[in-house]
Amino acid sequence: MTMQELETRSGIVPRSFYERSTEQVARELVGKVLAHGGVAGLIVETEAYLGGDDLASHSARGVTARTKVIFGPPGHAYVYFIYGMYECLNLVAEPAGKAGCVLIRALDPICGLETMFRRRPAARKAEDLASGPGKLTLAMGITRAHNGRDVTRGSLVVRKWRDEPAIELEVTPRVGITKCADWPLRFVMKR
Repeated sequence: MTMQELETRSGIVPRSFYERSTEQVARELVGKVLAHGGVAGLIVETEAYLGGDDLASHSARGVTARTKVIFGPPGHAYVYFIYGMYECLNLVAEPAGKAGCVLIRALDPICGLETMFRRRPAARKAEDLASGPGKLTLAMGITRAHNGRDVTRGSLVVRKWRDEPAIELEVTPRVGITKCADWPLRFVMKR
């Protein structure tokens, strides 16, 4: 699929979509399309981070220079560096002033695969290009420079199919965390 075909068959998700509960946004992001700079992928896995009592959330300790975007208006990117080597993309949910964000954990690439393979030369198959949060930011060309970007306009956006297919979800505990690890806030597209 070309980016032009994608843009014809979909529209940008409006801010009101993100101005809801983090868990609801995380569930409904599965099946949407993340697009950036000529590449795009179908979101197939997300995790909700609720703030407040969710000790796995970066915002659990309150507003800091690093986390202030999570407390800001919804529909913005929160991009952070992890393990000294990967960047991870989250999308801010909840009304302004209330913390909540959704980690985009995996994509199925649909546009710009040649560019993605150039950015991720270790990937041997299309399924490996964006099969984890650090892999997808590399494949999509998303960096900490995108932190705070409005994802309802510009070059980094989430799109919704005009004829959105029904999606079945598998719900599991989040992975790769130690605090609140048993909370069922990971949403994976059933295949």
